[in-house]
Amino acid sequence: MGNFWRSVWRNPEIKQKLLFTLFILTVFRLLAHIPLPGVNLNAFRLLFAQSEFLNLLNLFSGGALSNFSIIALGLNPYINASIVLQLLTMVIPSLERLSKEGKEGQRKINQYTRILSVPLALIQAIGMYFLLRNQGIIGELSWPQLLLMLTSLVSGSILLVWLGEQINLYGLGNGISILIFAGVLSGMTVSFVRTLLAQTGQSALHLLTFVLMVIGVIGGIIIINEAQREIPIQYAQRGQGRRGYGGLKTHLPLRLNQAGVMPIIFALSLLLLPSMLANFLTNLPWPFITRSAQFLIELLNNQLIYGLFYFLLVVGFTYFYTAIQFNPHDVAENLQKQGGFIPGIRPGRATVKFLNQVLSRITLVGAVFLGLVAILPLLTPRLTGVTTFQLGGTGILIVVSVIIETAKQLESMLVMRDYEGFLK
Repeated sequence: MGNFWRSVWRNPEIKQKLLFTLFILTVFRLLAHIPLPGVNLNAFRLLFAQSEFLNLLNLFSGGALSNFSIIALGLNPYINASIVLQLLTMVIPSLERLSKEGKEGQRKINQYTRILSVPLALIQAIGMYFLLRNQGIIGELSWPQLLLMLTSLVSGSILLVWLGEQINLYGLGNGISILIFAGVLSGMTVSFVRTLLAQTGQSALHLLTFVLMVIGVIGGIIIINEAQREIPIQYAQRGQGRRGYGGLKTHLPLRLNQAGVMPIIFALSLLLLPSMLANFLTNLPWPFITRSAQFLIELLNNQLIYGLFYFLLVVGFTYFYTAIQFNPHDVAENLQKQGGFIPGIRPGRATVKFLNQVLSRITLVGAVFLGLVAILPLLTPRLTGVTTFQLGGTGILIVVSVIIETAKQLESMLVMRDYEGFLK
């Protein structure tokens, strides 16, 4: 490990990328502590302490939400826009063709995602204002004050997206994931310190049980993330004159968790929208809509129902995101064009059917695991007796996944550097 970091620090290009990423993360943490005026922060934090859902969102933002900072909305509008665009890609032929046009097509889709993020951020900002007003945390604002508040929240969310893109261009790792990782790690650190300070000698067994559970979850996450099903691939041998080409044997790796941490982030973002919308609708003069909105709020505040919705959304998004990442029809078509086949399986439709069956089975394991990790914060207090550490497996999953992916990127950059030096 020491040799690895020494190699990283001696590489000027990697060193520059690493320092730039750390600079962006520092800016992000500073922004998280710049509050908007006119809000009773003590009452605001009390509201979060009473809601598991809001508290979890606050931990994901690294405390920016409970501080009601200018980046209180976080990256949720951008993530919601990404969900919408990916759904539309599956139903609109022009977007589907655009997604297959390589980097240029992806650049246009990213541009559409950024544009869609603005109205979604505005909707969430309005919903947050009505939520705070209904709870008595913020009073009636004049139109200029309300406009200033909404503009600040929307601008802060778009600023985060821009910071993430700067990491993509000049830093290390995926910018959006790195910012989410920083927020989660910050919230996790504060929560863990509070947990240690809150425990006494009489509850040492609870703390030990909790630590063992965390270690077990980390081990399970690493195993599931790295596990893969290797499907054997055989390439037909071709003759050209007296020479034979092909006949190679290789394998097609199918990861148990192809979707990574994105299904949990998607599910959280999707759960946020109904809550914000319901708080907005409770102020309308129509009784039926008001009662329906209040019913939705009470439904999401029920831990059992919320946990069930959360689990099912994570499982569903795991299948959805896996279908986007891996298309069996395209893989089978490419294999057939290159003269490759799966031993014992005929090329074409039979290969597509086989890949679909294998993918469905292994994705089920990954989806159920992600779902259990997602609802672990609801189970941890009952299993361990520790109530001060609310993040649970979701945050650990994000931290471990981002660390693994960033370490792999660093390792590949070092290997590429050594390979180029060898060629020279």
